[in-house]
Amino acid sequence: MLQDKINMLDALPVGDGESHAIIDSALTAVREHLDMPIAYLSEFVGDQTIFRNVSAPGLEDLIKPGDSRHLDEVYCQHILRGDLPELIPDTAAFPLAQSLPITNTAPIGSHVSLPIHRADGSVYGMFCCLSPVANPSLNDRDIKVMRLFADLAAEQVRLNHSRQSELEGTRNIIRDMLRDAAFDMVYQPIYRLADGGLASFESLCRFRSDPYRSPDKWFDDARTAGLQTELELKVIDAALKALPGLPPHARLAVNAAPDTVASGALLPILSRVDPTRLTLEITEHERSNDFDRLLRAVQAIGARGTWIAIDDVGAGYSGLQQILQLRPDILKLDMSLVRDIDTDTARRSLAGALVSFASETDAKVTAEGIERRAEWDCLRMIGADYGQGWLMGRPGPMNQAAPNVTV
Repeated sequence: MLQDKINMLDALPVGDGESHAIIDSALTAVREHLDMPIAYLSEFVGDQTIFRNVSAPGLEDLIKPGDSRHLDEVYCQHILRGDLPELIPDTAAFPLAQSLPITNTAPIGSHVSLPIHRADGSVYGMFCCLSPVANPSLNDRDIKVMRLFADLAAEQVRLNHSRQSELEGTRNIIRDMLRDAAFDMVYQPIYRLADGGLASFESLCRFRSDPYRSPDKWFDDARTAGLQTELELKVIDAALKALPGLPPHARLAVNAAPDTVASGALLPILSRVDPTRLTLEITEHERSNDFDRLLRAVQAIGARGTWIAIDDVGAGYSGLQQILQLRPDILKLDMSLVRDIDTDTARRSLAGALVSFASETDAKVTAEGIERRAEWDCLRMIGADYGQGWLMGRPGPMNQAAPNVTV
């Protein structure tokens, strides 16, 4: 039975949330095995011990995650110094334990505690079980069981510490990128499929790094580091500087994730330029954490004359219902739907259905990733409005875009 619990914990997936779940499960398993009502994992921070994980059902008023005590009040330092043993079946047998006020106020009748170490050998905190009553049956076998679960918890602590170190490293890299504005803007032309005329440009970012990393990797890292909105706003601000150089009839499209739009920080930046010459492309690869806020932000931006586009339709999270709620002006078909659309009946049928949907909701359709003339012709035939891709022009300086393409 005990081995089954250990095997179950070993099989759990590992992530920040999963690590907490593994530690909580380990505490519960050892608490139940030792028949003790309280188990916890603590972290030493300065002169405090902070209870990071707690298993103490019904005793939340006594101890819960986030609570703390001064190290002088608890057993931890005394155990680490060897003044108290790791296994205490009966605290009444140890004068030092009896001299600590917590022994009587908690109360503590029996106590089992093991240190948890970081990868560098320093003490992170303690893995502990305690009971208000003495338990003379506790023995060396129990401390061995306790050590098994403590080792599981220690592994999760070390994994979390490693992840946090990596995350801080990523944050520093992104902060350096932001400070130095170490990126360049390029622009890909978008053409009307009906007559081949230039309609707009999509602004795209290229980061200066050696070795080169694709933009999606940089933005993924920024999202992981909690700097996605800051980076996207910096890039959009840079992109808008190109607006005066556009042909008078052309729009400029900028990209933002749903949470960046929902933050409310984008509208003031877009308000610095003529909003009627902008298109805001909202990526469909990421689900909004607060759809109501996103909807209000989209409505505020759209009310100023900026077109709203849903990017990568067909490859992300947004369903037709969400698209209908946002009421975009443009649906951008993902390149996975466009590729070989002239020979793939399924792709052509789905793209045609989306074109019909757009028509019913007063939206236009832009097809991304057009690489062959046959794809252009097929998309024009099913009623798509705009197209972009390497067939017409690769991302680059704006002045390199052709004013029209032959249809």
